[in-house]
Amino acid sequence: MPRRHESTNSLHQRQLIASAAARLMAEEGVTDYAQAKRKAVQSLGLPENTRLPENAEIESELRLIQRLFHGDEHAERITLLRRKAAEVMAILQRFNPYLTGSVLDGTAGRYADIDIQLFTDSAKDVEIFLLNQRLDFSHSEPRTDRAEAVLTLHGEEADINLIVYPPHEERVTLKTRDGRVRQRARLDALRKMLAAGE
Repeated sequence: MPRRHESTNSLHQRQLIASAAARLMAEEGVTDYAQAKRKAVQSLGLPENTRLPENAEIESELRLIQRLFHGDEHAERITLLRRKAAEVMAILQRFNPYLTGSVLDGTAGRYADIDIQLFTDSAKDVEIFLLNQRLDFSHSEPRTDRAEAVLTLHGEEADINLIVYPPHEERVTLKTRDGRVRQRARLDALRKMLAAGE
């Protein structure tokens, strides 16, 4: 979204950065918007204090790249990742799983992870459950103070990040870094998406 009184040159730079960042996300597996912006600024040889695009601008460019250059391959990958997410969510039903992130919104690139939020009293309960199911996992650093832990399952199709929150966080509307509501879907909604071919 253009800012008021923004010069044509500044607006053009933001568009260049958004496009370059989207290419990094689509083709090189960069999943973090802030990292993609920094790399784009460097690759374009722009000063560090250059005004950066909003995440929504990069997402719009990313969707365009995926539609133009990755078409069927991208659609098949999204379906594959959503099916895998549904399988894992079915196993983890007792922990109130929700799919979120790029697999849900359809912007996942070739190297994207699957992000599943869990809401439960203790991350230890999830760990014990995974061990009993003989599922290998590793610990990752949570991106937010609200999350108790991130347990990552390593799979052939993609890594699956289980982001564990306390139960009361299930009622909280989580937002992305740029203030947009973070979409999430329960297993039944995900299954409907898959059945509808979305």
